[in-house]
Amino acid sequence: MSEDGVPGGWAAEGTAEELARLREEVRDLRAQVRSRPLVSHAQGILQERYLLPDADSAFTLLRRSSQRYNVKLRVLAGAVVRTPRPDGPADPWFPGRVRGRPPRLDTVGVDDPGHVNRGAVLGALLSQTLAITGTDMGNVQISDPTARGLRMEHHTGHSEHFVEFFAFVGEDGTSCAKAAKNVELTTVHDVATDAVFTEEARHTILAAGSRACHSVPLVSASGACLGIVSAHLERPTKSLHPVQAKALAATGRQVGSWLAWHERTVVLDALEYLHALGRSGSAGT
Repeated sequence: MSEDGVPGGWAAEGTAEELARLREEVRDLRAQVRSRPLVSHAQGILQERYLLPDADSAFTLLRRSSQRYNVKLRVLAGAVVRTPRPDGPADPWFPGRVRGRPPRLDTVGVDDPGHVNRGAVLGALLSQTLAITGTDMGNVQISDPTARGLRMEHHTGHSEHFVEFFAFVGEDGTSCAKAAKNVELTTVHDVATDAVFTEEARHTILAAGSRACHSVPLVSASGACLGIVSAHLERPTKSLHPVQAKALAATGRQVGSWLAWHERTVVLDALEYLHALGRSGSAGT
């Protein structure tokens, strides 16, 4: 029994659950802080474009469109910032746009690629990658063209420090950055000796229990790298078997093609809806 009469096992379990909850809250707060400049930039654009009374009204436009189309707020804000503005306030944002069919996602076990959100696709991608490579530690990063790097969007098996340190990586100093730059599968046989890492990145990876990794680019039909999925292993490793490499490459191509479709279809749908709200004066409703 604990001093307050609660059985010790229950008290310990409650403490662990509370600690996990607090850690999740801290991660969410840090993610919000990282996204705030981008969201603020998008708010300013929308406030000027639709003659909105304040930044809160612009945020309402973003939030409503984000929720309706199940697109992350940061993703939508980034699209607002980098997409050329509509020709006129009364015109559609993307006149004459043709909606294409979503690419297949059978390599990751998704049967209906037109009715699945991006988070579910990335989760299925990571699960399939870990199954192929025989490990339970890995992550998915998505290319961020505005910040010129990769942002982590899905992970499993990593330490809190690892997730925080690699929340965003630039264009050098990691195997995932190298895989993105070369648009090819990159294997690190031993993290302790591979020259690709900065010393701080190397220390963080080793401290998290990873000694090797395979980084697979998510490649669109045009050949652009839209993200990276990485599998981490506890011990130094050899090169992948050709069958494994072929399966990972096929998965990377399918998911990359789907991400490109999502960007030019679902995200543009969300922008068009936001534009309709803005020009109708519905920001506050």
